[in-house]
Amino acid sequence: MSEPTEDTPVLDLLVAMTADSVEASSLDLETVMLVRLAALVAVDAPPVSYLMNLEAAGEVGVDADMVAGVLAAVAPIVGTPRVVAASAGIAESLAFEIAVAVADLAEQSEE
Repeated sequence: MSEPTEDTPVLDLLVAMTADSVEASSLDLETVMLVRLAALVAVDAPPVSYLMNLEAAGEVGVDADMVAGVLAAVAPIVGTPRVVAASAGIAESLAFEIAVAVADLAEQSEE
């Protein structure tokens, strides 16, 4: 496990915990990310959790259809309100990501 820095001790801890859980799992990275998304739905996670995990999921090949598949798979267990809340959280996190990308492009064009 890596040592936390003074600037981001909580983020560093989360990164280390995630790395440890991936290492301890017998699942492939794609499946780990799908399971993590399902867990986020189950615990009614905030949009920032979706933002962090969807970015990582995309890096290992998880696409929008797979995310929709997770939502459909967990709906009978967690219920409609959780799936709707998760969908809103996912949409909010994607809107944030788009806003950041647009701001970055605007900044680059000003340079």
